[in-house]
Amino acid sequence: MLFINGVELTLSSFYVTFLGMDELTKIKQELERTRSELTILYEISNAMRTTLKLDEILYIILTGVTAHIGLGFNRAVLFLVNEKENLIEGKMAIGPESAEEAGRIWRYIEQEKLDMEDMINAYKVSGKVKESAFNRQVQQIKIPLSETKENLLALCALEGMPLHLTKETIQNYAQDKIIQFLRSEELVIVPLKAKDKVNGIILADNFVTKKPITKDDVRMLIMLANQAGLAIENSQLYEKTLITAHQDSLTSLWNHGYFQYLLNMELERSRATFSPLSLILLDLDDFKAYNDALGHQAGDMLLREIALLLKNHSRKMDHVCRYGGEEFAIILPSTDKREAALIAERLRENIEKHHFNKEQILPNKILTASLGIASFPDDSSTTSELISHADAALYQAKHKGKNVVVTYHNSEIH
Repeated sequence: MLFINGVELTLSSFYVTFLGMDELTKIKQELERTRSELTILYEISNAMRTTLKLDEILYIILTGVTAHIGLGFNRAVLFLVNEKENLIEGKMAIGPESAEEAGRIWRYIEQEKLDMEDMINAYKVSGKVKESAFNRQVQQIKIPLSETKENLLALCALEGMPLHLTKETIQNYAQDKIIQFLRSEELVIVPLKAKDKVNGIILADNFVTKKPITKDDVRMLIMLANQAGLAIENSQLYEKTLITAHQDSLTSLWNHGYFQYLLNMELERSRATFSPLSLILLDLDDFKAYNDALGHQAGDMLLREIALLLKNHSRKMDHVCRYGGEEFAIILPSTDKREAALIAERLRENIEKHHFNKEQILPNKILTASLGIASFPDDSSTTSELISHADAALYQAKHKGKNVVVTYHNSEIH
């Protein structure tokens, strides 16, 4: 208790007496804002700890920047530094392409009362962000780190300092590629760091609402970026370890064990999204004759060459694996049987036309491959059925004279 001139004062009345009502209201607002900021950063930080997958980490970061329960920017774009190629590469973007789309998205989030966890789970199941035109455009952006005088991103990566371009200052960079691409009136660019080393960059703006970006907005984005840089580094280290553990040592493709994991994961995703999934099993024709005639070293070189050919002629979304021996497996997400047959036929032709070392010693004087295809849900409901049916189709391809593509139920493409 406090007594002043014999008058008992409570703590709150003490503050009102000596600070004034306006000052007390201001302090309460500051405390509430700080509490809200800490809650936001805590939730985003917790979300980042739920996964080590890089695409999920990037999505969580960008969701934290754009969500109504996060920092509330309209759009956010994330770039990563590729030290090997000395580039800055666009990796992911979240944001509407028009005011109409923004309104539709925001109304849906409000009606469904989606929180951070809901949005993250939705991404893990469908990955729809990857399909947006905005995201695809961002993924095409590659900027040499040497362009520090011509490009804001390269400058940010080199200097490691955040940039807040206001309506007045952004005009000075009107010729910058990123400014022209985003068409922003105001923009924040913040580096992501791990151990004082820049490993990425976030751009954020209010493209739709035109809401001014405040000092508090910039400060919060910097605080989030500090956590994001470490999360990205941990994810990249994890992915390097994962690749080493699951790569086939000869061909550098995914090995048989990881093939089983990937197929099961893609099948679960296909079930959840009601989308098709296809599997190609590919076997080199008369490989034993080649190996016996030229030795295992020559055979190994041939397998490495085939692996590279399959990788280079497959889509980014596909998983190319070494199934065992001279047999390979290609998992085709969101691909029906008809499309899978076209892809398989193109691979068969590429192998047939490719010149391999000393292939003339083979019975047909050239190296060829036989391919079998099975699809979900048309042919199979489980991974074991999918593999079994693709294998049955491959057997039919061999039986038909090799160098042919056969889909399950004997629908031949040649």
